Amino acid sequence: MFATSSTSHYRRIIVKLSGEALSPANGGSGIDPERAAFIGERLKAVHAIGAEMGVVIGGGNLWRGAGGAARGMDRTTADHIGMLATVMNGLALQDALERRGVDTRVQTAIEMNKVAEPYIRRRAIRHLEKGRVVIFTGGTGGPYFTTDTAAALRAMEINADVIIKATKVDGVYSADPHQDPDAKRFDRLSYDDVLDRKLRIMDLTAFTLCQEHQMPIIVLDFWQAGMLEAAVRGETVGTLIGPPR
Repeated sequence: MFATSSTSHYRRIIVKLSGEALSPANGGSGIDPERAAFIGERLKAVHAIGAEMGVVIGGGNLWRGAGGAARGMDRTTADHIGMLATVMNGLALQDALERRGVDTRVQTAIEMNKVAEPYIRRRAIRHLEKGRVVIFTGGTGGPYFTTDTAAALRAMEINADVIIKATKVDGVYSADPHQDPDAKRFDRLSYDDVLDRKLRIMDLTAFTLCQEHQMPIIVLDFWQAGMLEAAVRGETVGTLIGPPR
């Protein structure tokens, strides 16, 4: 373990970020270096707490496979382009972290040895044990799977304690809080609660994988100062989804 004075409640975490997190703040597409820098600072603060941290980032700011397929492209080809987009985002995030002194490795499920390491489970775990942040890119390596599913799969493989789904909202609500002033935010939900209420936490394949393997999920507002760090310290923030108490 790389930290001897950890204040983290969790030994090892996966942070799931959407590709749109790297988009310009004005709502455009692409990679905004200023947004990457902001994300780098926030992840650095979590790293300093002492948790071993893996990151899975999407590619939606650059390309969505489902969108390409909807416009007539072969779905497998469209998804392969999306996987490459996640590698681009991973490299941008690595740059932001390493310029802040955080040793980082990008691993990809699609081999491109001159750009990033191939995903090898034991190597990823060893990096984490040495205190390096590991950014998992390339999705699962196959088409038809989202980066939510990649996050769930990598969390199982590296024996993470929790998946933190970083969003723009401070948890899971009973209804859209922007449209319903009476919407209730949940502090905790069971997997069955989520399914019974038909709440959209992540895609069903990813969620079912978490449910089957009892992997906790925390949904929180990544952009709210201190919320991510508080969650890693075990404080009650956002919404925790897990087995019934």
